[in-house]
Amino acid sequence: MDSEEEATKLQWPDVLVIASYFLIVLAVGVWASRRSQRNTASGYFLASRNMSWIPVGASIFASNIGSGHFIGLAGAGAASGIAVGGYEQGASYLLVALGWLFVPVYLSLGLSTHMPDYLKQRFGGDRISVYMSCLSLALAVFTKISADLYAGALFMQMSLNKSSEEWLYISILILLGIAALFTVAGGLTAVVWTDLVQTVLMVLGALVLMVKAMSAVGGYEGLVDNYPYATASERARNHLNESCGEPPSDFMHLLRTLEPGKSNYPWIGMTLGLGILELWYWCMDQVMVQRTLASRNVVHAKGGCLLAAYLKFLPMFLIVFPGMAARILYPNRVACASPETCTRICGSARGCFNIAYIELVLNLLPVGVRGLMLAVMMAALMSSLTSVFNSASTIFTMDVWLHLRRMCRKRGREGGMLSAPPSDVELVVVARIFVTAMVGISVVWIPVIQNNATSELFDYINTINSFLAPPICAVYLSALFWNRTTEAGAFWGLMFGLAVGVFRFALEFTYAPPPCGLDANYAEPAIITTFLRRLHYLHFCCLLFFLTILVIFCVSLTTSPRPKDCLYRLTFWSRHDPRVRNIVKGDDDQSDQETASGQTYSMGTQSRGECATEEKPCCLRVLCGSPAKSKENTGATPVLDEEEQAKEAVKVIDEPPFWKRLLDINAVTCLALCTFVYGYYA
Repeated sequence: MDSEEEATKLQWPDVLVIASYFLIVLAVGVWASRRSQRNTASGYFLASRNMSWIPVGASIFASNIGSGHFIGLAGAGAASGIAVGGYEQGASYLLVALGWLFVPVYLSLGLSTHMPDYLKQRFGGDRISVYMSCLSLALAVFTKISADLYAGALFMQMSLNKSSEEWLYISILILLGIAALFTVAGGLTAVVWTDLVQTVLMVLGALVLMVKAMSAVGGYEGLVDNYPYATASERARNHLNESCGEPPSDFMHLLRTLEPGKSNYPWIGMTLGLGILELWYWCMDQVMVQRTLASRNVVHAKGGCLLAAYLKFLPMFLIVFPGMAARILYPNRVACASPETCTRICGSARGCFNIAYIELVLNLLPVGVRGLMLAVMMAALMSSLTSVFNSASTIFTMDVWLHLRRMCRKRGREGGMLSAPPSDVELVVVARIFVTAMVGISVVWIPVIQNNATSELFDYINTINSFLAPPICAVYLSALFWNRTTEAGAFWGLMFGLAVGVFRFALEFTYAPPPCGLDANYAEPAIITTFLRRLHYLHFCCLLFFLTILVIFCVSLTTSPRPKDCLYRLTFWSRHDPRVRNIVKGDDDQSDQETASGQTYSMGTQSRGECATEEKPCCLRVLCGSPAKSKENTGATPVLDEEEQAKEAVKVIDEPPFWKRLLDINAVTCLALCTFVYGYYA
């Protein structure tokens, strides 16, 4: 089984299953696209804010569990045991926090892009929102798209037994094209409904493989008994003359020692540091929060968060445990500990733990079911990519594009085509063009992924996040829970965090140590050893977060705060305030939201404009999002005055007493179960 030559090729029943999967998911996407209001910005970006809790929760889960999770979680489980499951268990706490603490504020504001839009309203001005937009797009490329493309490429390369890069690029382009098709054609509605189908596929497929893997190693007891002895027959030795590839002794513990070099999951980092990263990822990141913003009201938003929180109990058992089983079943391949052998097996001298899940699929599953699991992996890849494409296009269109329009107008281009207010058609077309550009950037990034991915994909993702995400988390918490936070404090906190984070980022990838077995003559400066090797990236995350909070606090106390009447519904404490919020002159350039007569357009309330009112060829109707014939929305939606808008905003977060109690009981139950699992495996 460990022989490299025993490569399994897909057979025609596998191909038939994969083709059937694509047809089903495409049919769901087309159906969702046709029933969605694709021609309006609200319909395209937020699914017309009419999604129920089941597709919202399933979409949150599917957007998180991409192919990078299947590869990364299983690989981390094979490398060091269940500790990586702490990332998944901890997510349940933060998903409840999202629904109960953050979503009420976001929904009461009627946000379209969440991250930059909220900060623009909270602090005024453009510099923070534009910076956040650019940073969000960079993080999407560095972590989300790059990780999933690397994982998908690795899976296809091994499962189809095709070693040529040309064929690999063709496969990646096909997957990217289908993912972009869902996003371009239907916006968030198509993404959410295809995510629902793919969530069912992922859970069922992973459940089948978990049962097969656990049975092959003798059940749970066999897993625990055999894992410590699952080592490769050929192992190199490091500069201390110790054997490479030795399993950790605390492989069944979630919380581990703080001693540098002894564990990649120190307990302080896995509590405080991981809490900061997950707070940003689940409560402040565009990809995840946009799903809750599509909910029809706060009850469905909370229900979706709870469903996702319960689903997050599954990955440790469906993915991490099978990854550990793969090390037992295929130690010479998955746990290879010689740079030369690992390079021959998977192309990486640092190790081949990332192939753990792939080995299980190709060797344990029968013909046909193997094709189903390949379809599941494709589903995971496409779910993640479609979510990132839709969310990134939302950020670019609603923040960067509108900012560019304002800059053009200020430079004296009043007579140009950008002098008119943006129509829904323009915003949707710009979003779809940007999705196409994101696809191109993703393809160009593929060689970078292949050359820079570490032996554990999950480490690569979280290392980068720990350098860039803590300042974002610090600014959001300050903005939401401390009224005294000022624009200057938030901005200089972000700049300080960026400088320190980029410095650590540069050091991390400049002084990467050689693989175990090739480090005999390796020496590095003492400052690098102290700052990098002895300061774990999760501990660095804690340090950067608290230093950024300190900068925000000091600068805010030395600058003038915003008046209280400018903060209604912008903080957690004022989320139920129905009064009209005052806009300080110079805070917001409203020229892109106003017509010549002074009326204000809100997202999704404009009349359709030229592209929707006249019959267009099929290709133009798809691009503009307008149907061939329409019997609805033939005129502009009436615009409410400011007082009515404020009252309606508060109504969105009102909860019927029965549903509020039911949701609260479920939230407490979910958190209690999560605490029990943590305590059992701590």
